[in-house]
Amino acid sequence: MRRIFSILAVMVAFGVATAEAQSAIHPSVGTTVKGEGLSLTIVNKHINYHGSTGEYCDQYINSPKSANIHPDGTKYYVNSLEGCATVVYDMKTHKRLKVINYRFEDEKDAALWSKPSKFYPFTHYTERLNTFMGKPVESTFSHGGRYLWIPFYRRTYDLNAQDPSAVAVIDTRTDEIVKLMETGPLPKMVACSHDGRHVAITHWGNNTVGIVNVASLNPDEWYHEKLLVVDYVLPLNFSLTQQVDRDNKSGYCLRGTVFTPDDKYLLVGCMGGNGGIAVIDMETQEYLGRVLGMMANVRHLVIRDGYLYLSVNKSGYVQRIRLEKVMNAVKNISGKTVTVSGWENCKVGDGARTIELSPSGHFIFAACNLASRLYVVDSRTMTVAGSIEVDSYPVGLDISNDGRFVIVTSQGRSNQGGNAVNIYQVDYDEPEPVLKNTDGAAVLNTINGSDEGSATAQNEENSATVPQHDGGNAGWQLPAAAGGALVLAAAAYFFFRRKANA
Repeated sequence: MRRIFSILAVMVAFGVATAEAQSAIHPSVGTTVKGEGLSLTIVNKHINYHGSTGEYCDQYINSPKSANIHPDGTKYYVNSLEGCATVVYDMKTHKRLKVINYRFEDEKDAALWSKPSKFYPFTHYTERLNTFMGKPVESTFSHGGRYLWIPFYRRTYDLNAQDPSAVAVIDTRTDEIVKLMETGPLPKMVACSHDGRHVAITHWGNNTVGIVNVASLNPDEWYHEKLLVVDYVLPLNFSLTQQVDRDNKSGYCLRGTVFTPDDKYLLVGCMGGNGGIAVIDMETQEYLGRVLGMMANVRHLVIRDGYLYLSVNKSGYVQRIRLEKVMNAVKNISGKTVTVSGWENCKVGDGARTIELSPSGHFIFAACNLASRLYVVDSRTMTVAGSIEVDSYPVGLDISNDGRFVIVTSQGRSNQGGNAVNIYQVDYDEPEPVLKNTDGAAVLNTINGSDEGSATAQNEENSATVPQHDGGNAGWQLPAAAGGALVLAAAAYFFFRRKANA
């Protein structure tokens, strides 16, 4: 019998080791792939997975959720979700410049908080509400890149993300926190309007979207303007001691967020529920309804050159449609839903998360989580132009204003892969233009005669249907290969038992 259990232990251990080997992909610096119209090369990395050492190892990379390249192209920010910090790197040398930690105390940081609004009452916690650590998710620039907005998945004491969270605003000139503002539960995506007057924060946790008025260069003058509800407010009354799955039980799981070019509408992707894209009229600040017709599990939204692009997470697609067609349909939405047909599709890797376009708009870059690859789609033909490996389970992505660099963050799944940031250099067969700043710079030209509007260079996750680690403390899950090993081990046990009894 001892021999039997020894065999079982070896088989299970082999199965687990095989699962880890199969799931953990770690491409090396220098890896190059030539595609149609461009080539991709890994030129640098920041890693902190088990066993990582050497020049690319960085202890502050802990479940990196997203990356943002500053509009002036000099540095980039990586949101280290479980590290409760944002790490700042030099764009040329990739050396770490600073670590912005999110550890707050009621008394010490009281001056940073904006005036509380009526929109976000606490219903479960009552004491020392502003003493916590924040888990940074996504981020966006405002005021031409002067400020960086970073919402927190939750305050660390809020086990099930059911009370208000917060957003930190960084002054990118000093990389110091200059303002803290309350948000709804479990905020993820944040976007700035083109005119720079509004910042929208989508709350994955309860089907709401917060609108902040930022039509001032002075953070002390910003204020919560509106809280909008997408169909219904999700009731939140979970345990305070036992964790629940908030990544998959959060109503519509609001995610991708983008303002239309004229800032008249805000579009919000719904990863959960029966999906679609929620539409908000920014002129009246009213929720209008949802647009359907695209594939389910919409994750990220981008608008460029008259097209609305989106990523479909679970099945791994990039879709697009003429924005005009969507907006024409919105005229008849009447608080309900409207179906729009005629979407163009391109199959990429499973688990398509963040997408961004090159400056010309000719290429779409997609971080594909389950495929552990960076895909590139030629938007002119909506076909795959190429793909390259990424450290396992990528989620976030940003592209430089000249299109030469793409930064991809790998968060990890079920305690495997992740804890990595890959920097790719992109060489195009045809020259790409350099984008001008579109991150809310317009407001700088209209604020009290400000002369600071000259900035020029521009620059989940967890699936609502594919559970994974994202901001919570996900339980240990047995890898598929290990499960197979257990089946084999059980078969071996009964085989030897039968031999013994024969």
